[in-house]
Parts: sequence; C-alpha cells; structure tokens
Amino acid sequence: MRVGVEVGGTFTDLVAVEGGRVVVTKVPSTPHSPDIGAFAALTASGVDLARIEDLGHGSTVATNAVLERKGAVVAFVATAGFRDLLFMQRHDRRNIYDLFYAKPAPPVRRKDCFEVHERLRADGAIEIPLDEAKARTELVPALAAGGYRAVAICLLNAYANPEHEKRLAALIVEALPDVLVTCSHQVAREFREFERASTTLLSAYVQPVIDGYLHRFENRLADSGFKGRFTVMQSNGGRLPAEAMRESAITALYSGPAAGVVGATRQAARSGFEDLITFDMGGTSTDVCLVQDGRPSLASESEIDGLPIRTPVLDIVSVGAGGGSIAWMDDGGMLRVGPQSAGADPGPACYGRGGTTPTITDAHVVTGTIRPAAFLGGRMKLDADAATKVFEPLARHLGLGIEPAAAAALQLADANIVRAIQLVSTERGRDPRDYALVPFGGAGPLHAARIAEELGIATIVVPPNAGVVSAYGLVASDYTKFDAVTRKMKLDARAAREAGKIFGEMRARLAAQFAELPGELLYTHSLDMRFVGQAFEVSVELPAERLDALDAVHLAELFADAHHRTFMHGATLDRPVEIVTLRVGATLPIGTTPKLDREIVAAREPERTRIFHDEAWVDCARYTAEALTGGQQIDGPAVIEGHTATTWVPPGWTATLDAADNLILRRAS
Repeated sequence: MRVGVEVGGTFTDLVAVEGGRVVVTKVPSTPHSPDIGAFAALTASGVDLARIEDLGHGSTVATNAVLERKGAVVAFVATAGFRDLLFMQRHDRRNIYDLFYAKPAPPVRRKDCFEVHERLRADGAIEIPLDEAKARTELVPALAAGGYRAVAICLLNAYANPEHEKRLAALIVEALPDVLVTCSHQVAREFREFERASTTLLSAYVQPVIDGYLHRFENRLADSGFKGRFTVMQSNGGRLPAEAMRESAITALYSGPAAGVVGATRQAARSGFEDLITFDMGGTSTDVCLVQDGRPSLASESEIDGLPIRTPVLDIVSVGAGGGSIAWMDDGGMLRVGPQSAGADPGPACYGRGGTTPTITDAHVVTGTIRPAAFLGGRMKLDADAATKVFEPLARHLGLGIEPAAAAALQLADANIVRAIQLVSTERGRDPRDYALVPFGGAGPLHAARIAEELGIATIVVPPNAGVVSAYGLVASDYTKFDAVTRKMKLDARAAREAGKIFGEMRARLAAQFAELPGELLYTHSLDMRFVGQAFEVSVELPAERLDALDAVHLAELFADAHHRTFMHGATLDRPVEIVTLRVGATLPIGTTPKLDREIVAAREPERTRIFHDEAWVDCARYTAEALTGGQQIDGPAVIEGHTATTWVPPGWTATLDAADNLILRRAS
C-alpha cells in the first residue's frame, strides 16, 4: 500500500493506493498544528497504518515558518568583514517608484550575526587560516549566551573549499551539542555570496521547525503501528526519506505545489499528453507550471518573501486566487480578489464556521456552479444563504445584483490566473496554444474552460478525483536529489576533461545518499555557462550519450544553441566561453506508477439545473462524474459533479471520459 498525505491551506488530502483499489479522503486542515489534520486524514480514510509500505507527505510547514516568521532563533556566522551581507543584499530596487521601499528583511537580527577570522581565495586556496582559538574563546560563548536553536555558517568562497566551514561546524557542535548547525557547502555549494548566505540562513531557520514536525509525526506513526518508509516531498518534484530531509529542510519549501505538478503530469501522460500547463487551484492560491515533453520546468533559484533561495525547484508561479480568496474593494473603489484568504478557519461564509467575507467558493455557490448539497460528494453541506448574504455589500457598492457581483469576482480571479500562466508561457517564449491545460485542486476544473478561452487553449485534461491530485503526486513521484558545484573554467579541452571528472565525483556523492534504497539511479547533467564577461549564465543540458567523453567543441555548440533559445539572437562562438557551475540530478524511479482512478457508481440520468453564465441564467445538465461511462460525450453547458471537484463545461465545449478516466474537454472549432 502506498499513501500520500498533502496538507493544504484549507483541506488536507489523502490518497491510498493498493493494487487496483484507490481510497480518497479530504478533511479540513488545522493550520495551528498541521500534523493533527494529517492524522485526521489517516483516521478518516480507515487505512491500516501497519499495512502501509510507503507514506509520502507534503506540507506548507517550512513555507509558513518563513512567511509568518515563526522559525527558530538563529545565528549567522560569516567571514570577518561580511557580517552585514544579509542586510546589504543586492544593489537593486524592486519597486523604483515606491518612496517607502525597503529591502526584504532576513529572519535574523544584526546583533545575532557574528564574524570569524579566516579567508579563502576564489579558487579555494587558504589566504588566512581559520582562527580556531578565537572562535572558541569569543564566538562559542556568544552563541551559548544567545540561546540560539540553530546556527547558519556561510564563509567567503566556501563553495570552492569547505574545509573551514567543516572545522568551524565541528567546533560549535562539540561545544553546543543541542544546537543545529547548517553550512553553506551543504545546501548551496555555488558562488554569489548573498544568494548562498540567504539560502543557508533560511535552511537553518526552518530546520528546527521541520525537525520537530517530522519527529512528532514519526512518533505518532510509530504509536499507530506504522513500520513502512516515511518520505517527504521536495520543491524539485522528488521525494526524500524523512531522515535525509532533516539535513535538507530548505528543499521542502514548495513540497505541496510540486507534488501537484508531478501528479498532474503522471496522470495526463496516461492519456498521451506530455506538453502541459498544470493549474492547481486550491483553497488559498493557484499554482501554475509548464511541462514540456513530460518534464516540468526546473529553476535553479527561487524566492520566498523576497529572499533568494539557491536550490532546484519546479518553476511554479503562484497567485492569491483560490477557493478561499476574499473579494474586496480597494481604496479606489475597484473590486479585488486575494491575496487574502479565509483559509481553513473560518473558511468561506458558506462553510458555516463564522466566515463573514465573500470568497470565490461563495461566488460559485451564488452562481450555481457549486451545489450546496453535493459539495465534496455530499459529505459537507454548504450554507447558500450565508454565501448570498456576504455578497450583498459588494453588490450594493458596485450597483449590481448579487449574481453579477459574484460573477465579477470569478472573472477577476480568472484574470489573475491567466496572468500567472502567461508568466510561465508567453513571457518565456512558449505559446500556450501548443499545450493542454490540466486543472486540478478543488476549484481548478470550475475555472479551466474560461481560462483556456482567454489563452486560446483548445484542450483541457481534467484528472479523476481532481481535488486530490497533489496527494496522488506523493505516491506517484520518484526519489530525487540534486547536487551543484561552482567551478569557473574557461572552456577548452582541459576544462571539458575536468568537468567530466567533477561529474563523476558528484554522481558518487549522490549515489552514497541513495545507498539504502534498492534500484538503479538515473542521472541528468547540466552546465551553467556564459561568455566571459557576462554577469549571468545559461543552463545547458548535456545528452547522456556524450558524457563519457566531453568535447569542448560540442559543449560550445550546445551553449550557442541554449543561448539563442534564451535571448533569441545569434551567439557567435568567436568569443571565449566559460563553465561556471556543474549540476547533477539523481533519480530513483519508484517503478510502476499507481493509477488515480475514480470510484464508479451506477449510471444516472442527468438532472436539469440553471447556472449564471455570461450575465444571464442558462439551463444546463448536471452529471455525476462517478456515473459517467467511457467514451460518453457531454455537450456544454453542463456541470459534472465529482467527490472532490466539480467541472464546468461552458457552451461551445464538449467533455469526453477517456480510457484513463481523464475527462477531456475540447472547444468546438
């Protein structure tokens, strides 16, 4: 049995797969203690924990710790002269017209930043040896007096030679065994001091939080009879055993959205779709990602709360447009949606838990696309009167009826999502019309057709049980780990040979981390390259068949091609090129991907209902997703209700259930 538990902002989802049997469960999240909601899902599912062989978990614990500034009390240690590195940051200004602009604040106070006397050159050679005696007599007592739970060490040029960081970490652990120490060479062995320091600090900041969360979770699992493998999803779309995650806490920042992309990609591939735009609309946000040839886009750097993170992440763009997103009026009298959310507590007004603000879910209840008696397959009844009541003030302010006001909120949410999709497609040289849209999350299939129309997309693939695709991604994802090392080398025959040698060392390090897991590792290799004198690099993927004998001429040709794709102008090779960073990814496939099937019930005749669409009420059919038969075609307008999500098929669209249980929506030509 494989089980995936994903903690979202509003609901906690569970998917259990055993043979051909699929169990799906949704329970309200518990933001104050996410592990309570996770165990509530396990209990509600009725699965026997003693029979679970593989339990995958994804949550927003690390993300919330940073955004809410609820991480550990942390100290930062840098080379003498670099104490203010985290505060000086880059000399840029994100909002040039904001007179009150301030750089994003790191989660550490200046008085908690310390220096040690040492110095490494850019090539790793020791300029000034580490002054261990001074570290013992000055640094260690200061750390002990500060009551720090974690220490982040980022020494100058440690990516080239980690000797001083290792020695300093050992010295601190020896004196303060209860303090968790994170070194930059462990989490980001790459150049650019500020980005490396920020990544190291954030990793140390969330490590005690992740460590404590996983410890509590594992104890509860053990007390309940669980004896299988417990793994955690990373931001890069692969899982790691929980024990390994304790040393790589920073990689768990975007575990929930990453799991959704993996689940959507695997399920769409069963119907032959590999060029996708995934679109996850949950309770608090919408996350979109572009997938080319069955591979989600991967970025080497991201940001959280304005602070850079140098660790591989799926290239996901998020906007504050979810089912719980609040519709409100700004100071200029304009209607807005999000990023504020009603979350799980109290949630939308229609949940009947004390919510008093209009949300996207309330808007769907008002317009009829969500039927109160059928929400979550009838397991949760909604209050339609409460949804109508919270939209009355907005409607009066806008001079509209209740239904037009709710429809306006939905249109605004659609516009926000369209903009997010454009960021991962058109603004990166990809035409969204060449891709199939894969909506999931509780609200995704309700908005998909309108968004596809705006973008000119003609095909939509709605997975079965679309509301729990992120949890499915936890049981369908592989084990993955990435390594990166900065080694600046001017491209020539010698550099090509050296790159091959370094790649071998990196593969060996990664293989050692998978030693306890059975199976054969698959590797990917890439180089960050640039013309000498450029400030930033282009990622160049290397074909596996050429790795045994890297050739400088071939590498230059690959770089020229990648440079042209990125900047859309010719890259002549009469200028010197250099290698900057080498990257290796190791993947251990899980084997056969489990299926995400729907529960099948007896065929039912569709009911007739009315939906507020295009500023008018329209008559349409209402179907039960679990009662559809393979090959059955449904002409819009129609609503297809499932246990975890509802799909809206507007006029001019058709929906067909295929052999993989995916619902394929196509726009009439």
